[in-house]
Amino acid sequence: MKQLIQATVAILIISGGLLYTVKLLNISGGKTGKDILTIYNWGEYIDPALLKEFEKETGIHVIYETFDTNEAMLTKIKQGGTAYDIAVPSEYIIEKMLEEDMLIPLDHQQLPNLKNIDPYFLDLPFDPHNKYSIPYFWGTVGVVFNPSKVGNVNFDSWNDLWDPKFKHQVFLVDSAREVVGISLNNLGYSLNTTNDKELAEAEAKLAELAPNVKAIIGDETTQLMVNNEASVALTWSGQAADMISENEALDYAVPHEGSNLWFDNIVIPKTSKNVEGAHKFINFMLEADSAAENADYVGYSTPNQAALALMDEDVVNDERFYPTIEQRETLEVYRDLGLEYIGIYNELFLRFKMSIR
Repeated sequence: MKQLIQATVAILIISGGLLYTVKLLNISGGKTGKDILTIYNWGEYIDPALLKEFEKETGIHVIYETFDTNEAMLTKIKQGGTAYDIAVPSEYIIEKMLEEDMLIPLDHQQLPNLKNIDPYFLDLPFDPHNKYSIPYFWGTVGVVFNPSKVGNVNFDSWNDLWDPKFKHQVFLVDSAREVVGISLNNLGYSLNTTNDKELAEAEAKLAELAPNVKAIIGDETTQLMVNNEASVALTWSGQAADMISENEALDYAVPHEGSNLWFDNIVIPKTSKNVEGAHKFINFMLEADSAAENADYVGYSTPNQAALALMDEDVVNDERFYPTIEQRETLEVYRDLGLEYIGIYNELFLRFKMSIR
């Protein structure tokens, strides 16, 4: 009898353990319900305190995962292994997600704080009437540099990166659209060109840049610039702002030939199992206080007009990171180029990377 009781207890313990394990697997696998929200975002792209505050206000538990590239995010969502309720793609990926019917239309009635967004950032070509996406952050691609190390060069032109004086000194981001883009900008071509002749010229122009390139890397650039171990790097405006906040000797410029104007946006993928919670989260992030706190933490530019009034005037008046509408006219938004030309851009970039010594 004693052995039977022990066996029964053991079975109950094992069963309980299995049920708990299944519950954890369900949560980690994104099998969300009304009390769970699974978010997929870029790394270091939200103030963790806001996630805690949202949980406290709503009782919804947040599972937070990160990605490094738009393409990685898109692939993961398409695979369907995790039921993401929120994702934060860039504009050209939103076009692709819409083409593949991957997004849930937003109910603007549940988003009263949408009124806080600057109209300039609404109703853009990649999502007319913001039927599927809400602006999150925006910015530019440019050059961060240390004036004490580059002499009288201010990177007013992309061609400054090609100056022989910067041999083996330039760091580039590990991203095809950005690197191919600086060559296209330098030549006066569109960042979205599908003209084979123009792309061939851009590849030849990049080949001329190769001797100046020290490395093609990611987030490591930040500490290299902050520690004065590098003099010049291609980067995004928010990353440059982070660097400058830690090393005030640095500067940031967007060359006059033009550059990329990008928008990251919050969407609800069709994988979502908590659409109501997703709307609550979006509206929470649209609150002026939330948006201001998030922009202060992340360092990128907020499209939330109401938040700007709560932020440091020196920050929001800095035209390096909040360029005027006139300055934005020289900038171009990435468009989805289609599978064929995305492959061509990636192959061009790969050949360039392999040429770096």
